[in-house]
Amino acid sequence: MRLYNRTLSTVAALMTGTTLIAAPAAAFAAPGEAGHKHDTAAIGEPAKATAKTRTIQITMGDNYYEPNAVQVKAGETVRFLITNKGEFLHEFNIGTAAMHAAHQKEMATMMEHGMLTPTGINKGMAGMDHSRMPGMEGVSMKHDDPNSALIEPGKIKDLTWKFTKNTTLEFACNIPGHYESGMVGKVDVQR
Repeated sequence: MRLYNRTLSTVAALMTGTTLIAAPAAAFAAPGEAGHKHDTAAIGEPAKATAKTRTIQITMGDNYYEPNAVQVKAGETVRFLITNKGEFLHEFNIGTAAMHAAHQKEMATMMEHGMLTPTGINKGMAGMDHSRMPGMEGVSMKHDDPNSALIEPGKIKDLTWKFTKNTTLEFACNIPGHYESGMVGKVDVQR
């Protein structure tokens, strides 16, 4: 029941535009829990905006980011201020190429089952229990990964992230077809 309530609050936050990223890491599902497959510890950790060392503004359009590369230092906490100037729903997701490949499958399932549309979040589908639908067993229909934000056209969201390790990362949109169309950028984490 606790996971169900957390999912409902996540959906409600998505519908109102509330940023979930600054919440404590304990509020998010553990890797492997209820379809959650992303272990973010290898790439860093969510942080509070008050802990930021700087802000990086990112503009997203239909299948591009500007800038398409950023440099950060290991140990640095960055607040990303992301504006969607495109006509479609887009995602800003920090991860490795392998993490993006796994997340793309989840996003495709969300699109196939109508939770996401090309331009937004289907609020009517958001509150349904999708786990009992054929083909949906074990698939999380929530989008509360602490390293990710879904941003509807004309909206602005922020995501604050602490880069704890020197590693190769990308920021990408994992909505079907967007990554493949070039909506991916590089995060250069330096020592």
